[in-house]
Amino acid sequence: MVAGDLYDGNWKTISTGRYMATALGRLKAHGIEVFILQGNHDAASVLTRDLPLQAGIERFPSQKPGSFQIDELGVALHGQACHRHVPHDMTPAYPAPIPGYFNIGVLHTSLSSHGQHETYAPTTPETLRAKGYDYWALGHVHERMILQEGAPIVFPGVLQGRHIRETGEKGVILVSVTDHRIETITPIPCDVVRWHEERFDCTGLELDSAFQDQLGATFRSIAETHEGHLCVTRLILYGETALHERLRRQGPALRETLHHLAAMSGGEIELEKLVLETSPLAAIATPAMSEEEPFALAGLVRDAVKDDTLLNEIGKDLDLCLKTLNLGDIAPDSLLARIDRRDWASFLPELSEALCDRLTGKGDAS
Repeated sequence: MVAGDLYDGNWKTISTGRYMATALGRLKAHGIEVFILQGNHDAASVLTRDLPLQAGIERFPSQKPGSFQIDELGVALHGQACHRHVPHDMTPAYPAPIPGYFNIGVLHTSLSSHGQHETYAPTTPETLRAKGYDYWALGHVHERMILQEGAPIVFPGVLQGRHIRETGEKGVILVSVTDHRIETITPIPCDVVRWHEERFDCTGLELDSAFQDQLGATFRSIAETHEGHLCVTRLILYGETALHERLRRQGPALRETLHHLAAMSGGEIELEKLVLETSPLAAIATPAMSEEEPFALAGLVRDAVKDDTLLNEIGKDLDLCLKTLNLGDIAPDSLLARIDRRDWASFLPELSEALCDRLTGKGDAS
């Protein structure tokens, strides 16, 4: 079953159609039944509408839903080919399930408006399951999606990713059914080139050697995960790191290093794009002083004034400091006069108050 968009609407040469006809002929030659539902991209192609297919390759009708019965298997398929623009849900017109058959609904739809895909024949999983079919084979959405709460609803996705927005494994879905009961739903990869986006965290890295060692391990992991495929990778470097400026300055040299590390991965990795989202290390901020700390200092000063021994020791330290200063002419009623008289018991509490005001931002900045 092909649920639409065998061709892109803008293909320019009939050779594309001939290639597909040959491939479909190989399926028929092996006794494999083929049922094709035209999607919106197929409908956009003038050549597709006039392209003949081999006898026995069935197409769903376009004017209204139609059904195919495979009596020897007890299978019934229901579907309707699409036009270029279908803004409404097509499923209400689909026929009721045939009793005693395994009923499959084939539909080209965006479901409940999916991601970046154009809204097309929108519907919901609840609406689909209400038809009473055993399985829904959907097309239009390029990502693989399997909903299994009830009758399975399956987008197999595209056979081959075409750009970085179509990442990961791509292929078909093989469904095994026994006595009208689904046994397995198995994705089978068909892609040759695989697109991949890797976010690499540089947080805490300080040395080029550590950066290269960890990135080399990441490339080896990518190669193992996508073994046997050319993996076209977009690498995004992010995180706070001491290497931030160095990475930005290296330019082409950095890309050469990355290509070298990818080449040593043991796989086939090509760099699609390098994105630098790193940031420099945040400056180490001086811890803000709490409101309690200056008052704790004032308490220590008050205690020192009451302790003659401690006050004497403080006086000696301050005296040594004052000897290095040239105070010049001192006004008799100034604070400096009390300093000059070494009147520490009266001077320290006032100095403490002024100091607390400065620490809390309340005092005169001068």
